[in-house]
Amino acid sequence: MIINKNIDGGKGFDWGRTSNDYAKFRDIYPDEFYQYLIKNGICTKGQNVLDIGTGTGVLPRNLYKYGAKFTGIDISENQIKQAKLLAEKDKMNIEFFSSPAEELQFAPESFDIVTACQCFDYFNHPVLAPKIHKILKASGKFVILYMAWLPFEDAIAGKSENLILKYNPDWTGGRETRHNIQIDDDYTEYFEVEKSEVFDINVPFTRKSWNGRMKACRGIGASLTDAEIEKFEKEHIKMLETIAPEKFEILHYAAVTILKKK
Repeated sequence: MIINKNIDGGKGFDWGRTSNDYAKFRDIYPDEFYQYLIKNGICTKGQNVLDIGTGTGVLPRNLYKYGAKFTGIDISENQIKQAKLLAEKDKMNIEFFSSPAEELQFAPESFDIVTACQCFDYFNHPVLAPKIHKILKASGKFVILYMAWLPFEDAIAGKSENLILKYNPDWTGGRETRHNIQIDDDYTEYFEVEKSEVFDINVPFTRKSWNGRMKACRGIGASLTDAEIEKFEKEHIKMLETIAPEKFEILHYAAVTILKKK
């Protein structure tokens, strides 16, 4: 259980509760999301990469074919269990284990790259910043990634988000507009910004996969009771049958910030 007074009004959430749906419905980043990293020399052949807050290992599994050596860690044992199952299914040699990022136990200068995808806001930054700096090689980089739907520009996303807020009014994960990733001051002593960009991405869904994506978000699957989740799902499916075709795209924006070690 994670509790942060700055997230969801301090309401606790547990990603492990939604691991099954997370594994099925959150491996959704389009190819251009990954190609941005490859084109910038991130997670390429010969690099040793640590993915913190790896969840079900989405980033390492999708970038595995480019030749980097990956390690993934996550605070949730259930998420790591799913990551291992998915990697083993595709015969990927990725080391996954459960650990809070703030308790990293790697030797100094172990990694060329550290990535944090869709999880940066959850960390204790005064603790994490010097640890990331320590385990990165002299030319190492800390890469922070994020993707979110745009509810004020995409009607389906907007109505789905309103339904999440109906069931969980304290959820602070909505109302997104395009913005660069906010880097906490704790990192300025150890890193400097090499690049920070925002770009739009259209992500394809079916009614089933979009409903699954909503269930697997923090505001629903990770924080509501089973009864509340079931009630939300029934209402959401009924709503999608009236507002969405069977196949559609949802407008998202992606944000990537690359920090280089000082």
